[in-house]
Amino acid sequence: MSRTTATIPEDLTDLMEGAVRAGIFENKSDAIRHVLREYFEANQEARIAAAVSLYSDGEITLGTAARLAGVNRFEMRDVLREEGVELRVGPEDVAAAREEIDAARNLD
Repeated sequence: MSRTTATIPEDLTDLMEGAVRAGIFENKSDAIRHVLREYFEANQEARIAAAVSLYSDGEITLGTAARLAGVNRFEMRDVLREEGVELRVGPEDVAAAREEIDAARNLD
């Protein structure tokens, strides 16, 4: 799991601390993960835009982009074409191939 540092307004920090103390969240990290998950579940367009951006920059594979976007690989290919993003054919290396296999296994 990666680590990210963020600057959060004091009122939100206070609410987060209170929610942790009230037992709503296990800790601050849990609170942030929960809020981000809810945001991307409620905002499919943002989820897809983020996946398109990462794929376009070459940071993730098609399979991972599909998983992050919450769509299947065929739908993701269509989305990328609609956005004018050139599809990369085949994995770039063994690690990317393994990532593709893992992503494919996690698709519903």
